[in-house]
Formats: sequence, structure tokens, C-alpha cells
Amino acid sequence: MAKRKSINWPGFKHENPIPNASRIGNILMSSIISGRDPDTKTMPPDAEAQVANIFRQIRLCVEAAGGTVDDIVKINFWVKDPAIGRKMLNGPWTEMFPDAESRPARHTLALGANNPNHVTCDFMAVIG
Repeated sequence: MAKRKSINWPGFKHENPIPNASRIGNILMSSIISGRDPDTKTMPPDAEAQVANIFRQIRLCVEAAGGTVDDIVKINFWVKDPAIGRKMLNGPWTEMFPDAESRPARHTLALGANNPNHVTCDFMAVIG
């Protein structure tokens, strides 16, 4: 059996003692990823900037684990307003996954009203 490996990358860190993602063999599971700016490590106040950052963080995560966005099989998003959030996700989604015949599964859920984030996600990838 393959040994579990914690995956971390510069520009993102959890407050709790957990890794940003974990990999066993070719399976990668992320922890919750937010829309923090990976360069400044700050959370922008607007939803559009958080969405842009979350897609950057997804790419940084899968690449830190040795994969590419083509290895992602499912992404779960949590957004403050699912009706608006889905629309905000669609542009960056089709940029990251332009081939309609080869996109990961996606599920969008509602964040709690008092959550400081506009968007968070987690994902699963099978690398190689």
C-alpha cells in the first residue's frame, strides 16, 4: 500500500494542523480551498477576485502534487449565493476545462450566510 503524503504549496496554509491536500498513490484529495490571493495571502473582499484566486489555488494544488488540471475528476464548490455563484464560476470553469467532452464533475452548494468567504471548494484528482 502506498504511503500517504501531505501536499502543501506557497501562498496557502490552513490555521489548523492539516495539509492543503493529501495524496495516496495516484489519488489526491484537497482540503477546503478558499479564494485567498496566493501572492499576497490576503482574502479580497469581492466575490469575482475570490473566484479567480480559487481557480489559481486549484491549479497550484494539483501541480504541487505532481499532476495537472486534466487529472481532476470532481470539484465541489460552496458559494454564498448559489444562483449568482454558479454563473461566476462558469467563465473560469470553461477556461480551465475548455473541452466540454472532458470536464470534471462539479457540484455547487450554499455557504452559510455568515461565512467570511464568497467561495470555497475541495476536489479530487487521479494523477497519472
